[in-house]
Amino acid sequence: MALIPSRLMPGDTVGIAATASPFDDDLFYRGIEILKSMGFRTLVPEDIFRKKGYLAGSDARRARVLNRLFADPEVKAVMCARGGFGSMRILPMLDFEAIRKNPKIFIGFSDISALLWGIYRKCGLAVFHGPVITTLGDADPKTRESLSAILLSDRIPEIKPEKGITLRSGTASGPVTGGNLTTLCHLTGTAFSPDFGEHILLLEDRGEAAYRIDRMLTQMKLAGCFDRLAGLVLGSFENCGRADEIFRIVRNIFKEKKLPILAGIDAGHGMPNITVPFGIRADLDADRQVLSFS
Repeated sequence: MALIPSRLMPGDTVGIAATASPFDDDLFYRGIEILKSMGFRTLVPEDIFRKKGYLAGSDARRARVLNRLFADPEVKAVMCARGGFGSMRILPMLDFEAIRKNPKIFIGFSDISALLWGIYRKCGLAVFHGPVITTLGDADPKTRESLSAILLSDRIPEIKPEKGITLRSGTASGPVTGGNLTTLCHLTGTAFSPDFGEHILLLEDRGEAAYRIDRMLTQMKLAGCFDRLAGLVLGSFENCGRADEIFRIVRNIFKEKKLPILAGIDAGHGMPNITVPFGIRADLDADRQVLSFS
């Protein structure tokens, strides 16, 4: 059973970590203002705007800041500044024992999927697939409301997409996990290689041609990542070609498995980008097109 971090209270402090690529100052501060409007304080590390090529500072610095935010008792949640690339580079530098002893809400998506999986796998800590600071400022009301509900409430709202598509009928139960397909695929064969057995898997991506989607899913299938998979939900696949082509690929990859598949979840690089708990048990009903959490 996963460690469930405590919900936040108004006035709690959210620490900001730049674990991947550098980012636009204006987008960053607009996101900070949204957090403040929700009633939270923020802790922004002084050197958060550092750059080292396509990274937000050195690997050692980015890992050190994330470790420090988890260890700080005044910080009740950690939210990432931006995705891009670089999160997987710091996985070996994280103090997973300290993270496990200081469980707190951790939020991000896209490249942050490497950290979501790594922390969940190594610490057993439930994490949250949701917006980063630089997408929060321009986020639509549904995205902001979903984030606020997760942060402030003990109850996790059920997910029932307005435009859900049942790719395969059936029901399944298990903890939800997953994230960005490209990022998770690149973890295959590493010490953090994905194993989604007995889980409900959420996948999303952006800017990948259909043949690349096929190639990544095929690689992960051959590597055994999908063995004993309980169910599958698809988030947004922005600028990845026609949706029906993506759905055809998914049906083909999982044709030997009798598992429910639901598409149309508002999670990922599209808008809205709702906040989805990872590591918490859920029930998937692909026919009713609903994902509900225990």
